[in-house]
Formats: sequence, structure tokens, C-alpha cells
Amino acid sequence: MSEVNELFWSATVEQLKQGYVYDAAQDQYICLVCGEAFTTGIIYTDEGVMYEAKKFAQVHVARQHDSMFEVLIGMDKKLTGLTDLQKDLVQRFYDGMNDNEIVKEQGGSASTIRNHRFSMREKMKQARIFLAIMELAEGKGGAERPKFMAVPRTATSLDERYAITEQEHESIINKYFPDGTDGKLTEFPRKEKRKMSILMHLMQRFERNRKYTEHEVNEVLKTASDDFVTLRRYLIEYSFLDRLEDGSSYWVKVQ
Repeated sequence: MSEVNELFWSATVEQLKQGYVYDAAQDQYICLVCGEAFTTGIIYTDEGVMYEAKKFAQVHVARQHDSMFEVLIGMDKKLTGLTDLQKDLVQRFYDGMNDNEIVKEQGGSASTIRNHRFSMREKMKQARIFLAIMELAEGKGGAERPKFMAVPRTATSLDERYAITEQEHESIINKYFPDGTDGKLTEFPRKEKRKMSILMHLMQRFERNRKYTEHEVNEVLKTASDDFVTLRRYLIEYSFLDRLEDGSSYWVKVQ
């Protein structure tokens, strides 16, 4: 999912709203949610109806992902910046409910709902200005700016652990995997940033959309270290892997 995540996070607001981007190099329309691509010139058929690539990308987003609103509102607070209450209110606004209807379902007062509407609209204005400021700052010529590693969507918080540049990541991996990126780990570091970088790297040894037994997880991790139990524990703790409570099944969380 790394390529898809990169497309998702570099997309414009309009592209996020529509749910796909056009890749001129590949002449494809690519879904920002799942990464499925639709090539220009190919006719796609669904339920007896034929679609050209761009239109089918729209159909795909609507049918496979419900709507981009549902995708975006369902993201973690660290990404949306919305509290659970705010998410609930925005969902009701999206559903077309007026203030009095929301009060009947949720309680409180119409004036409180109006205040929430006002504050979130002000937040939207601030977000637009901040976005413009950052795009101008990032686009200004000058010293080369560091490129950061993509933050896993499963991260439960955004802190200095994730402030890892691609250059730092490469340096850490070269240090702790001296026999090559597919080789053994010399040691598992204590410093959080190094630990995070190694866990990100180890996840490349797992397949997405596959269920693993605990034995299979251990076998993958043994390719990196004999202390596979520690690695497995941290991959779970840092939300790279998930599992059933009884440990009978493991899988990669969406990155």
C-alpha cells in the first residue's frame, strides 16, 4: 500500500473529494482508497453498462467505497482532527439534518448545534489558509527539503517517533541490517525512532490481504532475528500487525 498511501497524501482537496487521481505517466485513473487503476482506452463493463476509464473510476469509488465522505470521516482523529462529537455532528450535517432535527436525536439545544457549526466552519477557513501557507512555503526555492517517511495510517498518535526522513531511515536500516535489507537484524534498538524505522522495514516481509498463523509470523520474523517473540510483540503493540484474541490468526493492518 505504500504507493497508494503516497498518492493519497499528496492528493489535492478536490482529488480527495472525488476519490481518484489521474496518473499521466501511466495514463490511468487510480483509486486513492484501494489503488485499483483504470487505463484510458479500455472499456469497462459493469452490470451490462460500458464505461470509459474516468467514469468507471467514479463508479468504482461509489460502489466499492460507498463515498469519499464515509472514507474520510472514518479515519482516525489524528488524521481528521475531529473529536467523536464533531464527527457525529458532521455526519448529521452531511445527511442533511437541520439543527432542530439534530437536537431531537442527540439532545442539547439548537444554539449549541449552531455554535458547533460556526466553530467548525471557522476551522475550515483556518485549514484552507494553513494549506495555502504551507504550499507556498514548500514551493519556495531554496535549500533542499528533507522527505519524510510516510506515517502508517494505523499509528495511534503523531509524535517524534514518526519524524523519520528517508535518509535517516536508509541510514538506520544499513546500520542494523549490515548484510543487506533482507538479512539479519544485529540488535533491536531502544531509541524509539530507530525502533519505528526497523518495524516499518520488517513489515515489507509480510503480505497484505493474507491471514497468518502465529507459527507463520514467527517464521517470517526468524529471517530477521532469533528473538522473533520481541519483534512480534512490538509489531502488535505499534499497530503494524493485528490478531485474534486467541492468537490463532494474524494479519497486516492497512498501512
